[in-house]
Amino acid sequence: MSERTLSLKKERNYGKVWLVGGGPGDPELLTLKAMRVLNEADIVLYDSLISEEILAMLPRKCTRIHVGKRCGAHKMTQVDIQKLLVTSASRYQRVVRLKGGDPFIFGRGGEELEYLQKFGIDVEIIPGITAAGGCAAAARIPLTHRHYGNALMLDSGHSQFGEYEPSQNPTRVFYMGVKQAGMITARLLGDGLHESTPVALIINGTLPDQEVLTGVLMDLPNMAQRHTGSGPALMIVGEVAKFASRNQVQAHSEAVA
Repeated sequence: MSERTLSLKKERNYGKVWLVGGGPGDPELLTLKAMRVLNEADIVLYDSLISEEILAMLPRKCTRIHVGKRCGAHKMTQVDIQKLLVTSASRYQRVVRLKGGDPFIFGRGGEELEYLQKFGIDVEIIPGITAAGGCAAAARIPLTHRHYGNALMLDSGHSQFGEYEPSQNPTRVFYMGVKQAGMITARLLGDGLHESTPVALIINGTLPDQEVLTGVLMDLPNMAQRHTGSGPALMIVGEVAKFASRNQVQAHSEAVA
């Protein structure tokens, strides 16, 4: 998107959109940030999985639109929801898209982010406790354990066509792996990943001094060497890592504009 196009779209004076994770159902598992944004919302577009208890917390003055989708019973298509988000941002200053779980874990938040960014709309993501974490905790099941399992892969039970398809290109997330970046890279290459697979190294994630380094798999050891601070770092390997570099380019364009 050119700077001129971005500038023209911003002249339409769109409001801001928050993609908010509502958690697995228990209203007490909402984050403080999610609660604050919901309390300030002018309009909330919410999914079917949002509980009545959470809806009761919304301010009376805000407009509420149910856009939920359940198995075989879609109130609105995904394309309709995305168009409605743009329309809402043209009419309201504070638009909340409230989703069950986490927006970026099988919540189609990535699709909505891409669509909104085409219009130069300011979008903020507020993560939520995903169903895997929330339900496992409720059942007292540790998803990772030093003695029983040191990896976790979240898989969708169906594809975009409604059927189940085994993942051919999973996203890989590595905690505490910076010092082992060279070994991890060698192993992934040995497993068949292409050297140009996108990667992102997120340092001090969510904090004011967050830093995001992006590149490709072959760059990962060098990127890890550049991480000289004491803050925690997370490595993401897979096609979705391209979003990080794309967002950095857009942020630069907005600053120049």
